[in-house]
Amino acid sequence: MNTLLDEYYRYDLHNAGFIERKFTIDEENTLIYGISQSGKSALVKNYLLSRKKSTYLYLDCRDIRLNIDELNSTLPLFCRENKITILALDNYHESIKLFEIDQILLTSEIPLELPFHMLQLPLLDYEEFLAFESKFDSTALNHFFQLGGFPAMHRIPSEERILYLQSTLKRVLEPIEFSILSQASKMVTQKVSAFNLYERLKSERKISKDKLYLHLQSMYERGYLKSLSKYNHPSAVKKLYLCDIAIKHALVVQKHFGRLFENLVFSELDKHQIECYYDEGIDFYLPQRRQIIIASPFANEHALFKKVETLEGFIVSNRVREVIVVTMNLESTLSHPVSRIEMIPFERWALGDDS
Repeated sequence: MNTLLDEYYRYDLHNAGFIERKFTIDEENTLIYGISQSGKSALVKNYLLSRKKSTYLYLDCRDIRLNIDELNSTLPLFCRENKITILALDNYHESIKLFEIDQILLTSEIPLELPFHMLQLPLLDYEEFLAFESKFDSTALNHFFQLGGFPAMHRIPSEERILYLQSTLKRVLEPIEFSILSQASKMVTQKVSAFNLYERLKSERKISKDKLYLHLQSMYERGYLKSLSKYNHPSAVKKLYLCDIAIKHALVVQKHFGRLFENLVFSELDKHQIECYYDEGIDFYLPQRRQIIIASPFANEHALFKKVETLEGFIVSNRVREVIVVTMNLESTLSHPVSRIEMIPFERWALGDDS
């Protein structure tokens, strides 16, 4: 095991083309968690490369050459003998014992019960995505629709992106989870219960309810799937979203632009950790801001007035301050008796102070 550790210790880390994120690592024990390909490894390597090479040891715990028992018995001594002060365990699993050292950096798909600083790393939001673009022009939003928030997609040739994402998902998900994600990709933005998914999947493969519910819960906990509760009705069926619209592109041939657009708006709210709910006829209600957000890529003023009329009861009873309609490129402010209505293009909304 010492030979393998020495090999890792002598490696020159590479993090070519790293682009700064909104998240940084400080000089404390940190667990960075998030779905596969969210940029956890790149963030760790960027931090290590800012330190003196002899002071850190980086290990990728997926390496099948790592014998856990041997690693646990030799790693502390190896670090002491080489005066290593920073230990980075990428793709960490809990069978690896931790020990006293100046700083430990871990990456995982899920948060773990550790007395560490927890850093959740989401996929790129639109503002971060723009930093990955070679130029910012009218094509940027179209690229965002195509590539989504996976940082790695920018360095993959366009003809290989779908297969790359498919192979990545197959590698990190169990077969039943991949089937769940494929089915969920057909049902985005809809009210979907675990039983609904079970009914869809049982015709395709042999599966028990208990097993499906267990894996479905895991996918929500790890962040591959997202849900949205109904306002003031926590027991009502939740709406289903994907963590990124690129997954729908990779797993489903049929596209529904309106649903993709709604998922895109939801993802921006989710990445910014903005509290929101749905209600009948309302895509997103933000109670702390007293806002209603409607995702309507090709809205028109007449249809909006009609829609707001159906929401007057909710608007008045909840003292809604404004209705924001996120569009593709339409922009307008409308006067309505019960609430201010503002049509905002996605780019301006996503980059604004309120998103």
